[in-house]
Amino acid sequence: MKRETFFLKAAVILIGIPVLALCIFLVPEIASYTVELYPDHTYMKYLVFIDLYATAIPFYFALYQALKLLSYIDKNKAFSELSVKVLKNIKYCAIAISSLYVVGMPLFYLVAEKDDAPGVIVIGMLMIFASLVIAVFAAVLQKLLKNAIEIKSENDLTV
Repeated sequence: MKRETFFLKAAVILIGIPVLALCIFLVPEIASYTVELYPDHTYMKYLVFIDLYATAIPFYFALYQALKLLSYIDKNKAFSELSVKVLKNIKYCAIAISSLYVVGMPLFYLVAEKDDAPGVIVIGMLMIFASLVIAVFAAVLQKLLKNAIEIKSENDLTV
């Protein structure tokens, strides 16, 4: 294993650990707090669970895809269709995360309105825009990688 990719693989794993801790410890607290704010609407607890846990699924799939991409780099297969496919999957995961937060934005609004904390809405918006930035970045890398593969194949045919 190469040293550069080892550091990046460790970083990907270290990104996943705090999110797992948040899913285990913080999401149930947020759901309970939502029920405290709206005791007449106990179903909101389940909406919070569904929305926040549903965003964890594409997040971890994207982390897995990032690990696959780093393993392709280790095997000198960075300029291959496999890498393009991985970047496409990461792009779709980021779009899915952003979409799920857009769907859950009314929950952020209700909590912010009741608790008089507009920062909650900003956190929700930050998650949406961060995911969109990652999706755009993955799409640009995907396109650049496709072009590089095409140029490489043309050069291989010329020689």
